Amino acid sequence: MTVNLNHLVIETYHLKEYQMTAKKTLAIFGAGSGLGTSLAKRFGREGYRIALVARRAEPLEAFVAELARADIEAAAFPADLTKIDGIPALVRSIEERFSSVDVAVYAPAPSDANFVPAVELDAAKLQAMASIFMLSPIEVSHAVLPGMLARGDGAMIVVGGLAGVVAIPGMSGVGPAMAAARNYVLTLNAELVPKGVYAGTVSIGAVIDRSTGLRAMTASGAKLDPRLPVLDPDDIAEDIWSLATKRDRPESILPPLQPA
Repeated sequence: MTVNLNHLVIETYHLKEYQMTAKKTLAIFGAGSGLGTSLAKRFGREGYRIALVARRAEPLEAFVAELARADIEAAAFPADLTKIDGIPALVRSIEERFSSVDVAVYAPAPSDANFVPAVELDAAKLQAMASIFMLSPIEVSHAVLPGMLARGDGAMIVVGGLAGVVAIPGMSGVGPAMAAARNYVLTLNAELVPKGVYAGTVSIGAVIDRSTGLRAMTASGAKLDPRLPVLDPDDIAEDIWSLATKRDRPESILPPLQPA
């Protein structure tokens, strides 16, 4: 078989040129007012286009308009992430709109998610939490991975809570589901490293400032427990940017755990 080396060199050059000039896309699965806003602006400053996924269309459209005022290209993709069967089509719609998903961050914070003491946890209660905290991030990962593997580049980051890392009495239910997702992501990263693709996890043991969760906790004038740490979502977004670009560690815990 004869190989045209000149043609091969030209094709390789054009591929590298495309990779250098093509805009990348960040998909935020669970684009809320706290961390979602900070992520969109942090990645948007670097030239990323932003795909915003959340349940309600109206806030998403307002979010798109806010980003447009900052000269960040974005599009809304209203979807219920508990509907596992709809996730492959959701990811395809993002890829059709933006050509690729280069970084995916899974970070929903459902308002109806409650901790359950382990002694009260049964299969029915766990099943209600498993969709959003375990099955959905796995399905999102499974849907975005083929494109990333084909390009030999990409990052998938799942954001969860500290209960997925540390056993906290009275805070079961959500914890086991997040722990399973964390285990999956760490295993996935070990498999993906040789292929140029990254998977990471961020576990947050704090209240996120400017978030829907914080507003709910302080509704009607309620005071936030002073023992609860509060994190600026800009700082979390910076940490996620570091994970997605440096890829020097598969996990981040915020705030960092103190030695026992």
